[in-house]
Amino acid sequence: MSISWTGLYPALWTATDASGRADLAAVADQVRFIRRAGADGVMALGSTGEFVFLDVATRRQVLQVVAETAPGWKLIANCSDIQPRVVAELGAHARAVGAHAVSLLPPWYFASNDEDVVEFIVRGAEASGLPLMIYNFPERTGIRLSLETVAAICDRVPVVALKQSGAEFAYHRELASLAREKAFTLITGADTRVAEAFALGARGVVSGLSNAVPEPVLEVLRAAERGQPEAGALAQSRLEEVIRSIAGLPFPLDVAAVMKARGRETGVVKQVLSAPTQRRFLAAVRALKAAMASWGWDAKA
Repeated sequence: MSISWTGLYPALWTATDASGRADLAAVADQVRFIRRAGADGVMALGSTGEFVFLDVATRRQVLQVVAETAPGWKLIANCSDIQPRVVAELGAHARAVGAHAVSLLPPWYFASNDEDVVEFIVRGAEASGLPLMIYNFPERTGIRLSLETVAAICDRVPVVALKQSGAEFAYHRELASLAREKAFTLITGADTRVAEAFALGARGVVSGLSNAVPEPVLEVLRAAERGQPEAGALAQSRLEEVIRSIAGLPFPLDVAAVMKARGRETGVVKQVLSAPTQRRFLAAVRALKAAMASWGWDAKA
């Protein structure tokens, strides 16, 4: 049966302890929370999930727990890594636990020719034996996936979606045209600009903020799906207030602040934080708690 890749896919947060071990109970609880909220599926171990801080064994554990917690729910497993053997190992594991697709970024740190990027992603997808969601995030990888590169990948392996993240928002329009030609779904990572992305041709969203506030993201998304973006105006205004509250924080610490305000478990911060950043984080949490209380939202643990 063909799977639709439209809709909302929260970019799952990965809570860890001070030793870097995954808090698997918190991961499972987070999966249950976003599924109850009405999300269409989940993306595990993406950028919001801070996969670069996790070793391969931990990533395997997280995928296993997500699949067991929500069997049959659409699961996108981000298997990105700069080491091809790791990509292959995680892809095979994703297939074994029942994931529905793998997500792959181009390799980062060392420069790659376009042809080499195509080969890297194609081989990773082939190793998984699963459909592919191409992941374009130039600010993180240093590589912008061109239309020609995306098309070349589509010509060699089954591509069901492409996630567009980063500052080049207008690129959604060109990617949407290619998506129609190559029969994949364009998914935006701009979870506070969903209506705009849909107007450019996106049909799904991978959302970090949905770990904490899935309700307004879903409301804006469903309104956009109906072709009535004005119906999501109140929800959009609340998302914009969230963004203003976390503006001084780097990603993904900004997502953690919203989760803390909502009463969600975030685990121990994986990055080293200065005292000023810690103060900004706590100030953002206080501001968000006040905003959520004014909306009549209780913390949901």
